[in-house]
Amino acid sequence: MIGILGGMGTQAGLDFCNKLAILNRGKVDQKYPIFILYNKSNIPGRPENLHKYNKVLKSLIKGCLLLQKNKCKFIVIPCNTAHYWYDDLQKRIRIPIISMPKEVYLHAKKNCKNNSKIGILATEETLKTNVYYKFFYKNFSLISPKKSLQTKNVNKAIKYVKMGKIKNAEQIIKPAINYLIKMKCSKIILGCTELPIAIFAFKSFKKIKLSKIFLDPNLILASASMKKYKSFQARGLKQIKS
Repeated sequence: MIGILGGMGTQAGLDFCNKLAILNRGKVDQKYPIFILYNKSNIPGRPENLHKYNKVLKSLIKGCLLLQKNKCKFIVIPCNTAHYWYDDLQKRIRIPIISMPKEVYLHAKKNCKNNSKIGILATEETLKTNVYYKFFYKNFSLISPKKSLQTKNVNKAIKYVKMGKIKNAEQIIKPAINYLIKMKCSKIILGCTELPIAIFAFKSFKKIKLSKIFLDPNLILASASMKKYKSFQARGLKQIKS
């Protein structure tokens, strides 16, 4: 069973669950993956509490412990900024937690040329804490929008999604995307889980999967989750047969 620690934000967690289900469509209910979504929306705001590290960590631990107690085999956290606490969180949880930034990096390594420019759209806090940079810096050049675009476009787009104003978010993020394209980025990481909602909300799932420019961490994490889920299923069948 997959444990999903959501609520950061709620729409992002639901977007992850939807992608998880679509990636493994079943002809009957029993063919879909088994998962628990803990929509723990009372976790202190990650951007606002970087300097209150233990306050956020304590809440994340409580969320993961609930999933662990309910016999989940592993945990995923569809929130990029939350991965600032990843190392200390994993030390306190017995079951594996899949790292979203690491999975995005592994995906990029397979699909992007070495030393190429990769753009990143994310919260200021995700950029400051280097949750992506620590994986990418050896093989790629990560490019983020200039400060004015970050403030006026990226931050506002994220806020609009949280408010449910998806069309506004879709329009306001475009200048930041265009800037990264002009900077000759081969790919753009949508490094805040609200941003795929803003960019892909009115497009088909097929277009999301076939996107030549965007790397959607929620989609990549969902794919990695299914691989791990199936590996646990295979182990279970072997134990039954033996």
